[in-house]
Parts: sequence; C-alpha cells; structure tokens
Amino acid sequence: MKKKELLTVAVVTAGLAIAGAAPAHEAKHEEQDISSSDVPAAVQQSAQTEAKGANIVRWEKEGANYEAVINENGKEIGIAINPSGKVLSRHSEAKEHKEKGEKY
Repeated sequence: MKKKELLTVAVVTAGLAIAGAAPAHEAKHEEQDISSSDVPAAVQQSAQTEAKGANIVRWEKEGANYEAVINENGKEIGIAINPSGKVLSRHSEAKEHKEKGEKY
C-alpha cells in the first residue's frame, strides 16, 4: 500500500512540475521591433484593412507572427497577424505592457 501512495505522489508532483513550466515558456516569446520593409505584403494588406484608416505606428515580430501597432482614437492597439495575412487577435498595447509589468 505504501508503494502505491508513493507512486501517486510522484505522478502528481511530476504533473504539477510540467504544468508550472508551461507559462514560463510562453513568457520567453519576446517582441522585436522591425521595419515595415521586413513585413510580407499579405501581412501589410491585412493590417491596413484592420486599421480602417488609422495610422500604423510600428511593426513587431513575435515568434513567427507579426504585430501591427496602430493609433486608434489616441490609444495604441496591437493587431496580431500570421505570415499569410490572417488576423489572429486585437488587443490594447497599454494593457499588454501592464500585464507584463512594464511601464507604458
């Protein structure tokens, strides 16, 4: 009976260790500022469509994806786009930086 309890504790501990490591891996996905000339045409077209006339203030690369940061009514909005031009998400840049503990 003692071996069974020890095995259960070991399995639970290993599971918690693996689950705890996942967020750390995501946190390593860093943004890199890039020039618009480094952004594929399909990505630029999608960003222009999403921006609806708002100004694109900068481009970022996050892993394999791109992010257009636009100024929309005085607020910076990030638009995540994959390399083929599919829009993945929209988010507040101020909120993103606040969540990361950065001053913005």
